[in-house]
Amino acid sequence: MTLAKSEAKILHEKISEKAYNHEDVIRILATRSKAQINATLNHYKNEFGNDINKDLKTDPKDEFLAILRATVKCLTRPEKYFEKVLRLAINKRGTDEGALTRVVTTRAEIDMKIIKEEYHKRNSVTLDHAIGKDTTGDYEKMLLALIGHGDA
Repeated sequence: MTLAKSEAKILHEKISEKAYNHEDVIRILATRSKAQINATLNHYKNEFGNDINKDLKTDPKDEFLAILRATVKCLTRPEKYFEKVLRLAINKRGTDEGALTRVVTTRAEIDMKIIKEEYHKRNSVTLDHAIGKDTTGDYEKMLLALIGHGDA
């Protein structure tokens, strides 16, 4: 049995038992490479019929489960994770400047182009426009520069 298959089985067992904070769950998600996690989660879906995040949605109000879902999403589809963080930061009443700044500054030279595309696809408005609408002054200029406003 491959590592991915055996760890997919462990994850499924612990999630089925609602042992979300079991040391094996934490170990698998915290110590494996991105490639290994992707392989494990692919086996999980193939063997048990659901994405792991679907199985982790049993209690939407459970903060630990929310963190586990965010961890999985960030590891497997970072552009979707960061798009959601940006969307929530911008679309709430009063901008969450901490979250907005954190995502823009940490992802600017890594995968901001992909995040911008995901944002546009999900929200039908460009990230540039959303930031321009929600911020002002030097803060707006800094964010727009970091996301590559006007870059082709």
